Amino acid sequence: MIRFHAAVPASFLLLSFSMPSAGQIFDRNGIVSDAPAMQQERVDSSAIVVRPALTTEQLADLYMVRKDYREAAQTYKRLTDENPRNAVYLNKLGIALHQQEALALALKYYERATKVDPTYADALNNIGTVWYQRKKYGKAIKSYQKAINVRKDMAVLYSNLGYAYFGDKKYEQSLASFHQALTIDPKFFEHNGSRNGSILQDRSVTDRGRFYYMLAKSFAQAGNLERCIVYLRKAKDEGFKELNGVKTDPDFASMLKNPEIQEILAPKPVESAER
Repeated sequence: MIRFHAAVPASFLLLSFSMPSAGQIFDRNGIVSDAPAMQQERVDSSAIVVRPALTTEQLADLYMVRKDYREAAQTYKRLTDENPRNAVYLNKLGIALHQQEALALALKYYERATKVDPTYADALNNIGTVWYQRKKYGKAIKSYQKAINVRKDMAVLYSNLGYAYFGDKKYEQSLASFHQALTIDPKFFEHNGSRNGSILQDRSVTDRGRFYYMLAKSFAQAGNLERCIVYLRKAKDEGFKELNGVKTDPDFASMLKNPEIQEILAPKPVESAER
């Protein structure tokens, strides 16, 4: 089962699966509307309590919130059998399977979703995430780029593209993608966006020192000193050996006089040998 982590880079993130309140249902754009099915329960002679019944989709969403992915997958499967041309149901079924690490089967349903709706950026993104987890970075990059061609306003797509470029050791492209994500949402890396559980993100990386350094550089480009310092410290803690590049990198020029930056860049004191 896939575990969730709060720190960046976290492993595998399902952007928060928002459960509608009773009597409400989300469409694919996250718009809330009233659910049609209602149940009435008479409590006494003077009052009637109205309790909306959960739709099948809401029930499946509830299973996802509870991380009961097997039940969620079975429920979404019933929905897709009844509505084979519904891209949202196909995508959600893919996610429920993805969370069980059934990547091949998840990919099948993501691809079916994009055949039903070629402009469904969430499913295009999720295809990319399958390839990213398989370390097929070239294919992941192409999938994320297709999603971005549909939706250029979603920070998560640029972030995912940045991770894929990073995995492929294309660091300049990775940096540009992270910078674009921060341009769209300056606090993107401080929270998980919410699209009602329809889009996935994998934040696992191997060279964490370099990754943190690049995030610090992205925040420096965005003029965010506080977050730049946070990730420079992380890079130092990971033993990143090229940290002195900050001193000559124009992106950090305006921050070099900051005492915390100077402290991070200061060489470690040499411990004197015991006499």
